[in-house]
Amino acid sequence: MRDAVFMLAMVGLLPIVIFRPFVGILLWSWISFMNPHRLVWGAASEMPWAMAVFAATLLGCLIAREPKRIQVNPVNLLVLALMVCFTITSLTAQGMPDAVWAKWSQVIKVLTGLMLTAALLTERRRVHALVWVMVISLGYYGVRGGGFTILNGGSYRVWGPEQTMINDNNHLAAALLVSLPLMHYLRLQSSHKLVRQGLLVAMVLTLLAVVGSYSRGALLGLLAVSFMMWLRSKQKVVSAVVMVAGLAGAIAFMPGDWGGRMESIGSYQQDESASERLVLWQISAKLAAARPLVGSGFTGPYNRAVVDTVAPGGPARAVHSIWFELLGEQGFPTFFVWVGLTVAGMFSAIRLARITRDREDLRWAHDLGRMGQVSIVAYLVSGTFLSLSYWDYYWTLLVVIGSALVIAKRELAQQPASTLTPAAAVALGGWRQRASVGRRPALGQSVRA
Repeated sequence: MRDAVFMLAMVGLLPIVIFRPFVGILLWSWISFMNPHRLVWGAASEMPWAMAVFAATLLGCLIAREPKRIQVNPVNLLVLALMVCFTITSLTAQGMPDAVWAKWSQVIKVLTGLMLTAALLTERRRVHALVWVMVISLGYYGVRGGGFTILNGGSYRVWGPEQTMINDNNHLAAALLVSLPLMHYLRLQSSHKLVRQGLLVAMVLTLLAVVGSYSRGALLGLLAVSFMMWLRSKQKVVSAVVMVAGLAGAIAFMPGDWGGRMESIGSYQQDESASERLVLWQISAKLAAARPLVGSGFTGPYNRAVVDTVAPGGPARAVHSIWFELLGEQGFPTFFVWVGLTVAGMFSAIRLARITRDREDLRWAHDLGRMGQVSIVAYLVSGTFLSLSYWDYYWTLLVVIGSALVIAKRELAQQPASTLTPAAAVALGGWRQRASVGRRPALGQSVRA
């Protein structure tokens, strides 16, 4: 029954996507992040829904009259650069061609979808809608995982959906940490008390799900998120009390086995799993050093023949680090472009929060900039111990932040210069210069460059 309902709903939505491409972006993101088809049985669970929605969205972009324009900003430019870099490193990859090009196809489809997303994120409502989809997609697993942790007293680990990138307990925990600040953003922006209370409950349950994952990397990420949330809060004393109480309560709820596993962080030399990760990182570094310009290509560290070229007999499997996975597979130039994408996203989030600080009508952008910074830190800290270098959810977050900055600048550029803060005036210099082309300034008025 669930299978039939899901299939009928998807078939009914596809025609809408053709005439409203942004609906396709929301639907494609929901399928990509949440993988709802993995929650049903029968034929619907194996059908290529993401591909169908993507094709319908592309068709809609060609025939529909929705406003669409890829804004030139650092995030979008670096996404395009990554597409070129990944193609070059795949042409010279050392792994099995079938596996290499299958991974290339998967990643390029994601990046192409991101460019469509950037082109259609033209206003605040669309940004807000996409953030809602992102939060609902992972929030479902956070709420379910938190409830599961309460029911079993924390005795069992929380896992993600099967056959997805977040199936592993560590990956799910990191994903939930990235989504937590976005939940808080929606809570700050929601005008309905019931919605705010529901999001608060979801945040508490998601916190329990993170703790219930038994992920040591997630614990470090949780501490980083808590610190960043406190740093970005306006009432630091109250925030500190709430966060400490929440963390202490969640940790106290867990059984002794959980505490023993977390304590092993300090004795990683005796931990076989941690020691093997260090070996894997060394192998990836050697792969990058052997071919610094192009690395080993997609799936290189997973391939026995490739690993044996730098470390005969060494482990050939997941690298368990976003940094070393990308470096070993793609080489130094692509690694720097990949890092640059995060730097551009963080810089955009900081500017977004700064230039909209005193504007009540742009409070949404200010809050998104602050919480976006927290989500980025959550990914960087948790991802240090995970193979999530090509995670579409994180890349979508960066595109959302970049698009929000463009929208905020456009709104600010329409305001008189006397009403702008110094930070906003500096940030909008180029925008006002372009806007003034072909327009004669009023008597006594100067146009700031």
